[in-house]
Amino acid sequence: MIPERWQCNAVSVLSIHVLGEHMARLNINQLLALILLAFSLGYLWMAYQIPVFPIPRPVDSDAFPKLLGFSLLLLSVFLFFEKTAPAASAEKTEDELQPSGWHRQPKVQVFGTAVGVLAYAFLIEPLGFLLASILLGVGLAYWFGYRQHWINLATVGGIVLALYLLMNKVMGIYLPQGLLPL
Repeated sequence: MIPERWQCNAVSVLSIHVLGEHMARLNINQLLALILLAFSLGYLWMAYQIPVFPIPRPVDSDAFPKLLGFSLLLLSVFLFFEKTAPAASAEKTEDELQPSGWHRQPKVQVFGTAVGVLAYAFLIEPLGFLLASILLGVGLAYWFGYRQHWINLATVGGIVLALYLLMNKVMGIYLPQGLLPL
């Protein structure tokens, strides 16, 4: 007969052992999600340390950091519970994983992205925030191989328009209008 206090310890040791086995089964997405979750909690703690502006206004200086912190927290939870791809995709050979064509090499892609961002910096004033940002988003998606142009245009256009309206109408930060008078 095992004394009662030893039984408690055996249960504790067993639960730690089972928890350890469960932790060993975390995939890379779950591990990254836990790291991002910890980072978002720290970021949110720091966002709540930002002092409130003494003059009342609709959007205070702590609103955007808090929005980013909660967004990262929510996205890290989504990443943790995301289903992984089947193991058959892991059996691809090295040759299949290598990008094909000169423009698919990582150094060339980084250089092309830098050129696109530089062009964006020069075009944002004459074309305006909306057109320049849509052109950058669609152009970079095409450069990286995304070929569903209408979906890309609708997605990038919607995000850029939402950001433009949020900045101009809600926050009172006026971005270059360029060719489109919104």
